[in-house]
Parts: sequence; C-alpha cells; structure tokens
Amino acid sequence: MSTVERGLMPFRISICGVAELHEFAGNVSHILGILDPGTPQPEGYVHHPKALRDEFRFYDIVTEESSRALPTEADVTDILKVGEKLAAQPVQHLLVHCYAGVSRSTASAVTLMAQRNPARAADIFAALGDIRPRAWPNTVMIGHADRLLGLGGTLVEALRLHHIAVAHRYPEVRTLISSVGRGHELPAEYHAKGSVPDEPV
Repeated sequence: MSTVERGLMPFRISICGVAELHEFAGNVSHILGILDPGTPQPEGYVHHPKALRDEFRFYDIVTEESSRALPTEADVTDILKVGEKLAAQPVQHLLVHCYAGVSRSTASAVTLMAQRNPARAADIFAALGDIRPRAWPNTVMIGHADRLLGLGGTLVEALRLHHIAVAHRYPEVRTLISSVGRGHELPAEYHAKGSVPDEPV
C-alpha cells in the first residue's frame, strides 16, 4: 500500500538510489536528495528538470569517526523543515534518494511520515516496507527524529522491530549491513564477527 492509501501522506513517496533516478523520469514533482559532503549533483537530475529539489550533504554513518561526522540534529531539523514546506505546497509525488536508497533516504522518509503521524510508528514502517522492502534506515537519524518530534522512543523501537524483520527476511541485507561496519545494528543472532570500512548504503 502507498502512503496515500494508508492515510499517512496526501502524496506518494518513492525512494531510490542515484543509479535509479532515471526510472522516475517525468513522474515526480519534488525531490529530497542526500549524498556525502563534496559530492556533485547526480547526473540523474537531468531526468527531472521541473522537479523542485532540496539537497543535503552529510555522511551515512552511525558510530563516531575521526574523519567523518555523524548526522546531526541540525541535519534532521532541516529535513523536518522540508516537511513543513511540503505541507504548504501542492505535492503530487516526492522522490527521496541517497546514494543507494537504503539508509539516509529511508530514514528521511520515515522522518517526514512521523512528522505528520506522530502516533503511527508501526504504520510508518509498514509503509516503508511497501515502498522499499530492503530499507535499513540510519539509526542516528531516527534517534534525532524521535527526540525532535517528542515521540518518547516509539520511533526508535519501531525501527528496532523493522531491523529484525528485514534481517530475517533478506539475507543479502544482513550481508550488506555487516560488510559496511554496521553489524551491531543486526539482531543478536546475526552480529558480525568483523567489519570493513564504511561505504554509503
């Protein structure tokens, strides 16, 4: 079911990675994009000349690093400001993207849905599963959203249950999450013994 069918949003939300931008050509009115700092605009934007865009640059990491900063409350506040702006505009179809359409983009979509539906965390993640079945939202971003929206941990708990469901359902996602140094986010039975340096997911 779509976000509209579930009564979560008055417009459709899609999620993708940079390599998939062309698949939505001519079919979106608004884009929210997140990539690493210093990354140029995706060439795929050429397929969306009329879409209104909001672009952000921050890293997809969930643990402290010396060379890269975690997503901040300010980053998530800016995404919530996009949500406020969208509420005042006619929106037909919002496309949210990051590098791979797995972590930052899915956390952003959850944040926007929670902003309008603070008491529907379970429904939000059910909708996310419909939109992007292998979604693995950035836990730091979801934590910020939970605090900023005053949700008392309900969004964080719904994310934990979502991670469990996705880990059980999609072995390839377990492999990916382990390979990018985020094995600690997996349910206990899937904890990775080792990791490799992070790559954006």
